[in-house]
Amino acid sequence: MSRDDAIPAPGQAGPGSTAPASMDAFWMPFTANRQFRRSPRLLAAAEGMYYRDVEGRQILDGTAGLWCCNAGHARPRIVEAIARQAATMDFAPHFQMGSPLPFELAGRLKELAPRPLDHVFFTNSGSESVDTALKIAIAWHRARGEGQRTKLIGREKAYHGVGFGGISVGGLPNNRKWFGPGLPGVDHMRHTLDIGRNAFSRGLPAHGVELAEDLERLVQLHDPSTIAAVIVEPVSGSAGVILPPPGYLQRLREICDMHGILLIFDEVITGFGRVGAPFAAQRFGVIPDMMTVAKGLTSGCVPMGAVFVSDRVHEAFMQGPEGAIDLFHGYTYSGHPLACAAALATLDVYAEEGLLTRALELEDYWADGLHALRSASPHIIDIRNYGLIGAVELAPREGAPGARGYQVLEQAFRRGLLVRTTGDTIALSPPLIVERRHIDDMFSMLGEVLATV
Repeated sequence: MSRDDAIPAPGQAGPGSTAPASMDAFWMPFTANRQFRRSPRLLAAAEGMYYRDVEGRQILDGTAGLWCCNAGHARPRIVEAIARQAATMDFAPHFQMGSPLPFELAGRLKELAPRPLDHVFFTNSGSESVDTALKIAIAWHRARGEGQRTKLIGREKAYHGVGFGGISVGGLPNNRKWFGPGLPGVDHMRHTLDIGRNAFSRGLPAHGVELAEDLERLVQLHDPSTIAAVIVEPVSGSAGVILPPPGYLQRLREICDMHGILLIFDEVITGFGRVGAPFAAQRFGVIPDMMTVAKGLTSGCVPMGAVFVSDRVHEAFMQGPEGAIDLFHGYTYSGHPLACAAALATLDVYAEEGLLTRALELEDYWADGLHALRSASPHIIDIRNYGLIGAVELAPREGAPGARGYQVLEQAFRRGLLVRTTGDTIALSPPLIVERRHIDDMFSMLGEVLATV
C-alpha cells in the first residue's frame, strides 16, 4: 500500500491541472457561486491523504473528499480495476439482462452487512438510495395488503439527499423551502442535538434518550396503521455531526417493531468504516429493515449507491407470478460495470488494510486532538466526536450566521487543510488511512485558524 505524501507536480497531473479560462458555465452545487468565483478554491490532483490545488499547494484532506474517499485518493488497485473494466465492458443493461459483476459485488456486500440484510439494490448515489428505500417501504406494505401505510417519518436536522423523497423526510429547512411542499404524509421527530446538556461530550452524549419517545407520539398522532417507515441517520453528518444518546436507536427499533413500521438507517456517511465497524448498525447493535449506502462504497471513485434489504422485505415481492416484474423501479446505471469494479477493488483495499475497523484504533487519539481545540477560541460552543468523525461548533456572529464558519473554511484551505462547514459548524472526517501525524497536522492548522475568527 502506498501512503506517500507526494502528489504529481503541476503540469504532470493531466487534464484539469490548471485553472479554467472561464468559470461561468458550471453552476456549482451547494455553493455561493458568485462568492466562489471571486476567490476560487480549485483542486487539481490527489493522492493518499492529500490534494494539490492548481497553484501547486498541498492540501491535507480532512473530509475524505465529501465524506466518501475512505480509502484515500488515487489508490492504484482501484484505479487499475476501473481502467481494466472500461477496456473490457464499459456498460451493460440490467433491465431483464445481467452481467456478472453486480451479482459478485452484492454477494461481497452481504458478507459485510448485519443479518438479515441479505439483498442489495444498486443505485448511483445516496439520494437515489434514499428514494429507493422509501419506495420499497411503501410498496412492501401494499404487497402485504396494507396499502394504507403510506406515511413516512424523518427527523429534524436530518439530511437524506436531494431527491423529492429525501428532502421531504429530511429536516434541513434550506433544502426544503425552495421546492414546494414535497411528499404528502411526512412528519418529523425532534433531533438529538442538545448543547445545553451535552456540550463538549466525548463520544455519545449522556442526555436525550427520552427523545426517542417523540416517535411514539407521532405514531399515535397519525395512527400506527398508516405509517410505512421511519428513516434516521445513526449519526447525522451533514447537519454537523449529531450523535444519538445511548439507547436512543434501540428504542426507535422497539417502537417500530411494536407498530409494524419499517426502520431505515441512512448510512451514506457512516457506512464503510467511518465509525469503527463496517456499518453503524453493527457498532450500535441495532439492525434496521433497510440500510442506504453510497460514498465509501467505491471510496468516491465512481458514483454508486445501494440499498440493503432484509429477507422479510425482499420475500414479500417474490410472491407473484414468476414472469412478473417484482419491483417497478430502477436506474439505467444500476450496477454499472465500472462502479462495480471500483467497489470490488475498494472492498479488497478495506479488507487487506483493516480500514473498516481502523477508526476504533484511532478514536481516542482523534478525540484527544479534537477536544484540545476547545481553548483555541472563545467562540467555540461545542465539540462532538465519534469514530473518525468530528465537529467544532462556533457561536454565530450577530446578524451573520455562517460567516464565521465560512471564514474557517477559507482560511483553512489557504493554510493547507480541507474542512467541511455547515453554517458555523466545522466538520471533519478524514480518509481512514489517516496516520497520527496527519491528525496532529490537521488539528494544528485548524487550531491556528480558529484562533483568528
